[in-house]
Amino acid sequence: MTGSETDEDRKRREERELRAAWEVPTGWRYFSNVNNQIVGVWYTAASFFFFLFAGVLALIMRAQLAVPDNDLVPAGTYNQLYTLHGTMMMFLFAVPIFEAVAILILPQMLAARDLPFPRLSAFGFWCFLIGGVFVGGSILFDAAPDSGWFMYPPLATDTKQTGIGADIWLLGLSFIEIASIAAAVELIVGVLKCRPPGMRINLMPLYCWYVLIVGGMILFAFPPLIAGDILFEMQRLFDWPFFDVARGGDPVLWQHLFWIFGHPEVYIIFLPSIALLAMIVPTFAQRPILGYGWIVLAAVGTGFLSFGLWAHHMFTIGLPALSIGFFSAASEAVAIPTGVQIFVFVATLLAGRVIFAIPMLYATGALAIFTFGGLTGVMVALAPFDWQAHDSYFVVAHLHYTLIGGMFFPLIAGVYYFHPFITGRMLSERLGRWSFWLMFCGFNIAFLPMHITGLRGMPRRVYTYQEGLGWEGLNLVSTLGAFVMAAGILVLVVDVLRPGKPRAPRNPWNAGTLEWVAGDPSEPWGIRSVPLVSSRYPLWDQKNLIDDIDTGRFFLPGAPEGQRETMVTDVLDATPEQVLRVPGNSFKPMIAALLIGGSFIATTFHGWWLGLASGVAGVVAILVWLWTGTARIPEKPTTDAGMGIALPLYASGPTSVGWWAMFITMVGDGTAFLSLIFAYFYYWTVHAAFPPEGSALPDLALGMAAGIATLAAWALMLAARRLNATGRATATRLALALAALLALAGGGLLLAAPWNAGLSPTRHVYDAMVWVLAIWTALHNTAGALMQGYCLAGSLAGRLTATHDIDLRNVVLYWHFAALTMAATLAVLLLAPLTM
Repeated sequence: MTGSETDEDRKRREERELRAAWEVPTGWRYFSNVNNQIVGVWYTAASFFFFLFAGVLALIMRAQLAVPDNDLVPAGTYNQLYTLHGTMMMFLFAVPIFEAVAILILPQMLAARDLPFPRLSAFGFWCFLIGGVFVGGSILFDAAPDSGWFMYPPLATDTKQTGIGADIWLLGLSFIEIASIAAAVELIVGVLKCRPPGMRINLMPLYCWYVLIVGGMILFAFPPLIAGDILFEMQRLFDWPFFDVARGGDPVLWQHLFWIFGHPEVYIIFLPSIALLAMIVPTFAQRPILGYGWIVLAAVGTGFLSFGLWAHHMFTIGLPALSIGFFSAASEAVAIPTGVQIFVFVATLLAGRVIFAIPMLYATGALAIFTFGGLTGVMVALAPFDWQAHDSYFVVAHLHYTLIGGMFFPLIAGVYYFHPFITGRMLSERLGRWSFWLMFCGFNIAFLPMHITGLRGMPRRVYTYQEGLGWEGLNLVSTLGAFVMAAGILVLVVDVLRPGKPRAPRNPWNAGTLEWVAGDPSEPWGIRSVPLVSSRYPLWDQKNLIDDIDTGRFFLPGAPEGQRETMVTDVLDATPEQVLRVPGNSFKPMIAALLIGGSFIATTFHGWWLGLASGVAGVVAILVWLWTGTARIPEKPTTDAGMGIALPLYASGPTSVGWWAMFITMVGDGTAFLSLIFAYFYYWTVHAAFPPEGSALPDLALGMAAGIATLAAWALMLAARRLNATGRATATRLALALAALLALAGGGLLLAAPWNAGLSPTRHVYDAMVWVLAIWTALHNTAGALMQGYCLAGSLAGRLTATHDIDLRNVVLYWHFAALTMAATLAVLLLAPLTM
């Protein structure tokens, strides 16, 4: 600020700087955008599109079931309809919409200019879109999966019975899961490290707590499904007998791996929607939420207990009575923290003066529907009742009451609540009420009768039924209700898309959290300056806060260097630690997603060489993206962050967001690996002898050599970190090069161990499990060698120095996990058989 520059001149200059740094590209370059405000809108719109597509499939199914002996669609088509409907609703809408909404609103709630890895968000979106179009579009070519959204073997593993649809499901969803995990990493690091100064962890908005909890749940729930997908697809593509009983496999293993994912997923869907209610209820009660600590503990408890419920989907398969009793008790217990959250909302409403605007109307409907679904959930959690109702329309009704009440209605409440924040325009109150009552009445008309239909014996997943079974009238009513609900959704879509909506005032609901600081949504910078926070509801408790933010009196008021910057703070107390320069717009994430997606798609159709070439090109694209967009050495060590504070522009180790991202990613990776080990020992529990008598063990000498080589590579990485810290560049490079060679040697020797022993993965499931664990570990060694090579190139290029070593520290962290993976693999493959 010059001596003659007035406060108004300074404000306008800073706004010009921010507008230039965060400029939204136009024309064809618009799709290179990585700003959370844009990517979040794309993500949300794509998720809703897949929801509408899946909803149309549901209406076709209901039309088929409206009357007995109907022939609107043949049985094969109906199987594709219900499989794709469930798949799209669960994998392409319910979970992605949480991540989409969080990417959109979380930065503003945290008063952050952006999340720490905007290109990762963009990469995740493009992965999601490509995978979703691939899976959803399969029905247009009569190639959709047709074995149910759960894809139980042995039917789904039979390539003659299921055709290409099962491969589309497996590989398409595996690709989509990359997007989910990428978004989870972004959101967890964002909540932990990008809060505004002063927002200690006990001052976070409840939405942030829910994002943190659900992100952690994704890291532990999705990897078991990825592990199961690997086993499933290896059987379909290469005839490895993981689920073939004749060769030692067991189809029940798939059920365990699927439902270890599938039941936590119900709460992964439920908790983010409850998070929306946690923002809406205090706003329309016009008072802080009661029991902040209780609701946080209840959310944590719900997430924890959800991982102990998976087998209540398996009560009818012949589990031991002790197991059934445990899982039944756990299924009942999860109602306690869930109920705490509901009662906190009710208590807050009773203590306040409730304003029944449209978001609150939907919130009330959500609580009513979900409570009813929770009551039927307690019923099916009891094994004797579940034995009677299992695979009937009673379960269909329960599932939809839980998901529609626990996820969809809160989400629509969020649409009406956050629409002014996203677009600066208000939705119609009249159309909102029409939409609500059509959806609320239509939903109950459609699904309430299904409880009776199920108790009268109608099984789910049947494409028609005979007359005279007592189901005709109930099915007709359910079909009429489904179309009434669809009319309500259509009214909502019209309301959102119609032109000429009135402009919204700033903070139209008089909310107390920071996302409503935003003024004109067309401004690309997010928040004008990053405030100092001292309250859970700063807009209510901190006087003149909006004016101080708008005039740039807080942190990062401008962008004098023309860089996109956001604040990084510490995990617990939100003490400022770094000004993070986030990368700008780029097509690189899109290109990487297209190439990696091409690898999955080519593999689906057995285009092995094309798939390999596309995958390698995708890895190269990611390396180029990382080289050009991350760990850049700034032109100066510190910068003026505002309010008289200078902060570093570069950080490495636990202070940096990159270190946390690596740690979180490896937690998810480790969970997938542990799921494979679980599979190995599961086979041990179901066989009298495992390994089977006469089966060879992996070559002990080669296995131990693999372990020694990998341990040496890990030790050299530790040495490289120390050498680099003392400025010994040549020695660092030698250590990195030798570590990479040893990593590759360790992986190769591990693969040679079963090969030299003559283990054939198509002969018996023991051989196949040995090979899967060896390949998994060898691939991690290979990835580690690639990372070591990347660090070596960085050192040679002057990007890796004694003070700028974030890449090296992150790779050392990776190698801690890689070494543990090798040690666990050797213990399972070489030592465990000696004790069995």
